[in-house]
Amino acid sequence: MVSLSFPFGVTLFLAVIGFFAGRAKATSSVNGNFRLLQALPKAYGQTVLFSTLIPASLLLFGWAFVVRILGPDFAVLPDFVFQGLVIAIATIGAGVSYHLIKPSQRARAISERWIMGLLIAASALAIVTTIGIVLSMLSESANFFRQHSWTDFFFGAVWAPNFRGGSELSILPLLWGTLYISLISLIVAVPIGLFAAIYLSEYAGTRLRSVAKPAIEILAGIPTIVYGLFALITVGPMLRDFFAQPLGLGGSSSSVMTAGLVMGVMLIPFVSSLSDDIINAVPQAMRDGSLGLGATKSETIRQVVVPAALPGIVGAVLLAASRAIGETMIVVLGAGAAARFDLNPFEAMTTVTVKIVSQLTGDTDFASPETLVAFALGLSLFVITLGLNIVALVIVRKYREQYE
Repeated sequence: MVSLSFPFGVTLFLAVIGFFAGRAKATSSVNGNFRLLQALPKAYGQTVLFSTLIPASLLLFGWAFVVRILGPDFAVLPDFVFQGLVIAIATIGAGVSYHLIKPSQRARAISERWIMGLLIAASALAIVTTIGIVLSMLSESANFFRQHSWTDFFFGAVWAPNFRGGSELSILPLLWGTLYISLISLIVAVPIGLFAAIYLSEYAGTRLRSVAKPAIEILAGIPTIVYGLFALITVGPMLRDFFAQPLGLGGSSSSVMTAGLVMGVMLIPFVSSLSDDIINAVPQAMRDGSLGLGATKSETIRQVVVPAALPGIVGAVLLAASRAIGETMIVVLGAGAAARFDLNPFEAMTTVTVKIVSQLTGDTDFASPETLVAFALGLSLFVITLGLNIVALVIVRKYREQYE
């Protein structure tokens, strides 16, 4: 394994020394008359800093990542040789950039190009990470479908894993539970969150807003395990005793309704905070124009403010939906682990994410289809979420064209 601490420490030391040396050289070259410089003295130091640190660090961490992925046998160079190569590149970068410092050098432009390169690399990292996740799920899903029928996975009606053989692994019961619980949570979260956002942005005074908005956002900071315990201990028994048993709909405290209600409470700050910020971003001139034409405040909100903010509100709802689809802990404690088709909201069900966790935990054979099915489930959930994003984008773009 490539050692990172020593070469990176040396590279960082050379970069810091180079910064002060470059700044000092730029200052001394004009005898204190800074008007002769094309940039501030610190910009000349930054050119040495970036020229020393960035190339050597990219080589060091990039190679270490490749070796970690492909294995130690891929490291053809001895560890000390590679460390010396990294330090040599850092030294060369520091020496060349220091030598090129002169009053006519456009140091700020050079520094900004280095910074732009870092920003591009950071943006590309997200894309590369997504591609890596998809490729890893694709490879393991391919292994799964080589051992298990894809028709049973996509069109079967039973989820019954059996590590001794003869498993029935259909995603449909899990997908039904996922969508059912997510729908109930959105029915709870979207109206409450949106109405709270409209009230806070359009009606509430400054003092009330300063208290109510942080109070709502506290809900987003509560760990999901706490919500799960709340569903298990309080909400579930209450729904069972006051609704399910008197109506003859079931006698279990673990149910779709339990998980959906608690998850909806958890999603309220996502919808409320984002919608509030989006509504506040609507220009005040639009409100003033509507009021000036004789519309009431409520008519202005319904016909001007909300339509103008609708693309952003759709994005907030989409974020809440994605959060609901990916939730695990609340479902485990509040909805149970039964994979079934049922319209009764007071019956126990489960979701895709819960089964992904259950299939990958414990003493299992990683090469068995009962374990590899977790990757097929994850890939299917990824495709569904991507489809929701595309549909929402099309809706938002169509509405925006009509509004403009």
